[in-house]
Amino acid sequence: MTGRLLLGCVADDYTGASDLANTLAKSGLRTVQTIGVDGLALAPDDAEAIVVALKSRSIEPEDAVRLSVEAWRHLKERGARQCYFKYCSTFDSTERGNIGPVTDALMAETGATMAVACPTFPENGRTVYQGHLFVWAQPLDESPLRDHPLNPMRDANLVRVLQAQSGTRVGLVPWQDVAAGGQAIRARLAALQGQGIGAAIVDAITLDDLTVIGAACHDHPLVTGASGLAAGLAANFIKAGAAAGQGSTDLPPVAGPEVLIAGSCSPATLAQVERAAARYPVIRLDVDAVLSGRDEVARVAAEARGHLGERPMLIVSSATPDDLRRVQETHGRDAAGRAVEQALAAVAAALAGAGARRFVVAGGETSGAVVDALGVQALRIGPEIAPGVPAMVGLGERAFALALKSGNFGGPDFFADALGVMP
Repeated sequence: MTGRLLLGCVADDYTGASDLANTLAKSGLRTVQTIGVDGLALAPDDAEAIVVALKSRSIEPEDAVRLSVEAWRHLKERGARQCYFKYCSTFDSTERGNIGPVTDALMAETGATMAVACPTFPENGRTVYQGHLFVWAQPLDESPLRDHPLNPMRDANLVRVLQAQSGTRVGLVPWQDVAAGGQAIRARLAALQGQGIGAAIVDAITLDDLTVIGAACHDHPLVTGASGLAAGLAANFIKAGAAAGQGSTDLPPVAGPEVLIAGSCSPATLAQVERAAARYPVIRLDVDAVLSGRDEVARVAAEARGHLGERPMLIVSSATPDDLRRVQETHGRDAAGRAVEQALAAVAAALAGAGARRFVVAGGETSGAVVDALGVQALRIGPEIAPGVPAMVGLGERAFALALKSGNFGGPDFFADALGVMP
């Protein structure tokens, strides 16, 4: 099947996928996000960019490779001219992957001889300088984001991080080359390739840097990074006349009760929950009860159903770092995380069955679990709520209005902001 597809994107989690889709839609491409490859059947033929959302960031590398390659093959069948592998702007990964193994596999699939890697996202303070990732003024491994609950990051040197998990040699395109322009970037990449290097971390500090890097990668079959770099790739297609640059972010209205769900324990989400709790009724999921096998889902869902439609309600499992550490030490990090995500997803599904149609979800893993529980397979991309977070509406029968955010995204009043932008 072929259509007008230009950019085929593989994202390693759901909120990262919507972040990327938001960037592409703002940049003028007609963009659709699908949930796995099954959602591709709902993507319209005139889509110029499709972002396939996977849950592959924290699974075994072999499974991440399999899912990512499958997604790209489906996108290629639809006519995609370029592949974009999207991961988190904090480069969340372990020594085994999954950024390196997936990049290696997509290089083989696309025939790429050089893979650019650039997780810079200036709007949210993520920059790369001399191969080191910064969160605002702090190196990643000295910032609060070093303590990701699933993939803690203890090294800001991305060349070293990627080399540890990649089958190819990894080099660096330093900021001095980026500042010198596209020709200098391409010359540095060619020199690295001549040294037998197949992947390169590329420094970037500003949005202008990302635009220059994107232009330099116009003929690369594979590009990897956070969402910011994709804007440059969209600009390439528009400049070449392959895309008209008239993508729309209009969404159809969705009526129905509103539910806010917070599963992230990031400092940003905890602050957002505190602000929202002064405005909306709060129902707290008892994490110990969930992990002890008590039917906490039924209790929370019943309490929420009693107020559904009166006003937005906030359902929270978010914990302070100390509480999170205690739970993880008692029950195991992975088991605790999965149990809480599935509990929140089950609550969301119960409330959807009772008529809820508008959901705002904080936390990458929580968002993935909720979207799966709601049965959403593809999403139309709407206006931006906060950098990296668009309003969305499900395609097909599941016409939910959604806002899905990574834990660290959004301003202090994110939940109210989301409700104000969602259709």
